[in-house]
Amino acid sequence: MDAPTATQPSPAATPDAPVEVLAPESQTPAPRRKTSTKRLVKRVIKRIVGIAAIIALAALGWAQGWYAVPIIIGAFVLCGVLDVIRHRPLWLWQVDSYFFGKGVLTWVLSPFNLLMDLISLPYWNKGIYQLQDLPKLHQEEITRVLDAAREADLIAQLQDKITDGRSMIFFKWYGKDLPVSVDVPAFHERYQTIRTIGVSVFNKRKSTSWHFGPLRATFRVLYNLRPTPDNAAFIQVGDRVHHWNDQPLFIFDDTLMHQSCNESDHARYCMFIDIVRPNKIRPVMNVIVQGLQFLLIRINRSFYKRWAMIK
Repeated sequence: MDAPTATQPSPAATPDAPVEVLAPESQTPAPRRKTSTKRLVKRVIKRIVGIAAIIALAALGWAQGWYAVPIIIGAFVLCGVLDVIRHRPLWLWQVDSYFFGKGVLTWVLSPFNLLMDLISLPYWNKGIYQLQDLPKLHQEEITRVLDAAREADLIAQLQDKITDGRSMIFFKWYGKDLPVSVDVPAFHERYQTIRTIGVSVFNKRKSTSWHFGPLRATFRVLYNLRPTPDNAAFIQVGDRVHHWNDQPLFIFDDTLMHQSCNESDHARYCMFIDIVRPNKIRPVMNVIVQGLQFLLIRINRSFYKRWAMIK
């Protein structure tokens, strides 16, 4: 589950461009190029063993007449391939991380995520969004929450509560209001499209590694509350680098591989909002998202184990 800790922007790719699989020696961020030969050999051996085990399991199932086993394995592999090739451009180390590293959970959930893409039609998954790309109700509710965040002066309320690393506070979790020490009444209102409201804080010189979000029933909305004086704080999705001092709002499908970085000497505060993805069957999607609440409680204990939770 290795991932780089530094990024090098790559040439921009257009949405309609063909999938381009790039060799790691030309596109892989610097830390990956520094991988020692011994470590690389161990990694290759592990991958070969993993692939061999999957093939052996499928062959054993077929030989024993358990034809469902190879069919299920084949279906998961196909769904994983369809899921990972959405990345533009597609780097070899991304594929490796998806199937053998931090993306394994996203791979396991890929049949569900592809189903979410299907039932959300005609709203095609663009990956990265502008606010105006979303339906009017989404725009209005996001604007309402962001206005309330600015009026509440959240930075002043949170700056004495954060740690030296990464901190997070949740006001609402998949529709459920949570008791917290910071009072913002608008965050506890009932919303039709917003399910999670929180604030993510990276202290100076803190970043995440490259990672994948697990589920695609919701999209992630991030809003920077205090721009840094330079381009040292940013989020990168594929080869798209979004600097917070250029534009404070960023909306994206977080099952795409991404990395959030604060290389500045100032704390970075971002609103952290999950919205139900646009769809034409809102009651059905709301039931699905609400049902995910119980699964995500367990998943996020693992995802946020290195974060300090502010109560």
